[in-house]
Amino acid sequence: MEIKEVVRQKYGEAAARVRNGGNSCCGASAALDGHCDPITSNLYDPSQTGALPEEAVAASLGCGNPTALASLNAGETVLDLGSGGGIDVLLSARRVGPAGKAYGLDMTDEMLALARENQRKAGIENVEFLKGEIERIPLPDNSVDVIISNCVINLSGDKDRVLREAFRVLKLGGRFAVSDVVTRGDVPEEVRRDMLLWVGCIAGALDADQYIGKLARAGFERIHIEPTRVYDIEDARAFLSGQGIDVDALAPAVEGKFMSAFIRATKPAGCCAPGCCA
Repeated sequence: MEIKEVVRQKYGEAAARVRNGGNSCCGASAALDGHCDPITSNLYDPSQTGALPEEAVAASLGCGNPTALASLNAGETVLDLGSGGGIDVLLSARRVGPAGKAYGLDMTDEMLALARENQRKAGIENVEFLKGEIERIPLPDNSVDVIISNCVINLSGDKDRVLREAFRVLKLGGRFAVSDVVTRGDVPEEVRRDMLLWVGCIAGALDADQYIGKLARAGFERIHIEPTRVYDIEDARAFLSGQGIDVDALAPAVEGKFMSAFIRATKPAGCCAPGCCA
C-alpha cells in the first residue's frame, strides 16, 4: 500500500475515534492503540481552545501550534495544509476576522466531515474546508496570504511538489509558516522504512538542511527553522514502543535527532518564477 493510502486510512480511523468520543494524539498511534505520544502533547493553551468544540481539540494531530507563531492580520486569506479536525483553521478564522477567510485542505472524508461539524458547532462562517491533496492544491495562483500546516508536510511522499504548490498559491510577499517534525543527523534506516512511524510523524521527517534546500528550490526566501522541542531518550522510547522495533537498540540512535520546529519562509514580493507572477 502506498504511503498516501496508509495515511488516509489511519487518519480516517483517528477521526472516527474522536467522533465516537475518544481522543487522538498523532493519528496513527492513537487510532491504533489509544496512547498519546510525546510529539502531540500540550500544544495549545486553554485560553485559545476554550471556545472551540471539544472534538476539534481532541482531533488535534499536530506537532506544534502554527496559529500562535504565524503573523495573521485582519482581512487576510489563510490556507491550512492537512487541516484534520479543523482546530488551526477555526483559530485562524477568528484572527483574520469576518473580512478574512480561512481554508482547510484535507484528503480524508472522515476528517472533513468532523471539521465541518466542528465549524457548525463553533458558529464560524469565514471558513471553507476543501477536499484535496497537498500535492495538488485546489486553489488559484496567487490567492493566499499565509500558508500554515501542522505536522503534515512530513507525511507526503513528494515534498518538493508540496512546496512548489504552496509557492504557487501564495500571493507575492505571502508567508509560509508551518509546524513540522525535522531531523538533524543520520536516522537509522529501520526507522525510515517503518510505514506506521511515517504516519505517526516520524519516518518521513526531513533533515533541517534538506528542508531549507527544498524551500529555496521552490522559490522561497527568508527561510528560517526554529526548533520548538527536541525529543530526548524517553520521548524516543515512547514513540518507538509498540512498533515492532528493538527500542533498546534504536532509542539511543535517535535521541536528540528528531525535533518539532516552526518553519518560516516568504514568497518574494516580485518574481518571475513559474506560477509566481499574476
